[in-house]
Amino acid sequence: MVNTLNHIGLDKKASSSLSDKLNELLANYQLFYMNARGFHWNIKGDKFFELHLKFEELYNDSLLKIDEIAERILTLGFTPLHTYADYSEISKIKAAKNVSSGIEAIKEILKGYEVLLPLERELLEMSGNSDDEGTNALMSDYIREQEKLVWMYSAYLG
Repeated sequence: MVNTLNHIGLDKKASSSLSDKLNELLANYQLFYMNARGFHWNIKGDKFFELHLKFEELYNDSLLKIDEIAERILTLGFTPLHTYADYSEISKIKAAKNVSSGIEAIKEILKGYEVLLPLERELLEMSGNSDDEGTNALMSDYIREQEKLVWMYSAYLG
């Protein structure tokens, strides 16, 4: 009899699909992280101190999520993408170059969430259908947190 379960007791085929989608999320997070880091470095203007700190929080949080996503892929029995070439090829989030305006940076962050949130919702549904509570809990946490951030960043723009 062929074993259809992976080492943590989940369906191998479903775990493969989840890992592919998690790698897509990982690639997008890597570009989101790099953009936030650039905003942190290059921000100018009267809101410099406020936004400089906010962007630092954002890239530090993204770095944690990148690690969690990669480790989840490994837990499912697959390999996380780990080259810039892979990230830039797969990511729907594109590099935001030379952004120093706070308003423009916030708009770019919101555009990033327009990519991340649908991916996370798709993963939430996929993981729910696969009884993958680990991925499901991770996505649920990300979605709840990011919906609030979208509200806050949108409120900042007026």
